Amino acid sequence: MKRWLWAGLFFLVLAGIWEWLVRREIWSPVLIPSPLDVARYLVESIRDKSLLQAGYITMKRLLLGYIVGLVLGLPLGLLNARFKLLEDTVGIVALGLQTLPSVCWAPLALLWFGQTETAMFFIVIMGSLWSIVIATDTGVRNVPPIYARAARTMGSRGLHTWLKVILPASLPFIVSGMKQGWAFAWRSLMAAEIYVTILTGFGLGHLLHYGRELHAMDAVIAIMLVIIVIGLLADKILFSPWEKFLHRRWGTARN
Repeated sequence: MKRWLWAGLFFLVLAGIWEWLVRREIWSPVLIPSPLDVARYLVESIRDKSLLQAGYITMKRLLLGYIVGLVLGLPLGLLNARFKLLEDTVGIVALGLQTLPSVCWAPLALLWFGQTETAMFFIVIMGSLWSIVIATDTGVRNVPPIYARAARTMGSRGLHTWLKVILPASLPFIVSGMKQGWAFAWRSLMAAEIYVTILTGFGLGHLLHYGRELHAMDAVIAIMLVIIVIGLLADKILFSPWEKFLHRRWGTARN
């Protein structure tokens, strides 16, 4: 709680300096709007529900694409860690595609699926899938070999060793990979919503894009702040508690 108070105080001071620089015309309000203008835009967009609707549409796309990325990425990462042939083929492809910027998938998605929701989902899945595969593979390989050897001395074999020993022991690293995949999914979706315009729903990326087109910098800064807040809440509510619990459970937590 104390950390949040200090963080809030820091941002209040930062906003005050920002407001002073704009009012003294040291910074142009056209390029860097006043914090009061940003706050006014947030209040008005919440009041007319445009921001809430855009946030709902974006989160729906993000969650669906991310879940599909998890469903595909976790088993594929486990198989990569288990079989040498997949490591030398799929693993290398995953490593190469993970370095590919998410925006690079947008032209391909438009050519294959057109201006549709499917194009959005494809970009999100491609943006998160490969990082999840690599994180899962790395997590399994970081499990101390003595765990598997101890399980075999007690009669564990084959699939039982993987499901009851190796997979649970690798969960702290897999959750870290899931968090990384969430971040990549966010970036992918913002790229998709900025470059793919569809009529089935306007998300936060679309509001960001139209704010840039209309030179409404208060809208641009406000949407960026909303994206940051959602990302922080997802980390603090979804991933950090689970990650800390698993590290404590397996004795890998930092003292």
